[in-house]
Amino acid sequence: MRMNSMATFTSTEIPHSVHAGLAGPQPLVSGRRRITPQAGHALEILGHAIEYLTDEFVQEGGSLSPGNGRLEAIQILMALNRAVYFECPMELSFGERCRSLLGLKTA
Repeated sequence: MRMNSMATFTSTEIPHSVHAGLAGPQPLVSGRRRITPQAGHALEILGHAIEYLTDEFVQEGGSLSPGNGRLEAIQILMALNRAVYFECPMELSFGERCRSLLGLKTA
């Protein structure tokens, strides 16, 4: 696994969408997303990092206090994971593609 291609962020470089992701969940939107190989690789790396830190947290019996650094790191990684996922474009459903080909308006 190549780790050198993964972007690193300092606290001032974390995208606004990540900070917004820490505030709460994204609205649910039905449909699929087209995940590029680069986004897929980033999601895989982030997923492994989240799983590793979560396993350590549970094994050590970490507290859910607001000042827990490991818990904050997990939340940041989860927000980055959501940001990468929501940056992927939505795919049109089969019905939407058919209506588009036929020149019909969508509902």
